[in-house]
Amino acid sequence: METKLKEAFVPEELTVTDESHLHAGHAGAHPDGESHFRIHIVSEAFAGKSRVQRHRMVNELLAEELKERVHALALRAAAPGEATRAPRNP
Repeated sequence: METKLKEAFVPEELTVTDESHLHAGHAGAHPDGESHFRIHIVSEAFAGKSRVQRHRMVNELLAEELKERVHALALRAAAPGEATRAPRNP
């Protein structure tokens, strides 16, 4: 996912966190992980776009992963200069 995001959006900031261990035993969790992710991305590609448009852009890019493996994706997408404090890692 990280490679796809970097190539498509050329982000100024990018954090991809696998939070699968926090969801072990929950619906959609895979026993070997890689099912729940948190993404923080700042890219000029999101300038002038609504939050919904930004999420759609990322979801379309990661459609294969979301269809096959990823059960949950928390996303913070921003344009440069917007409030961009990265989420805390639990």
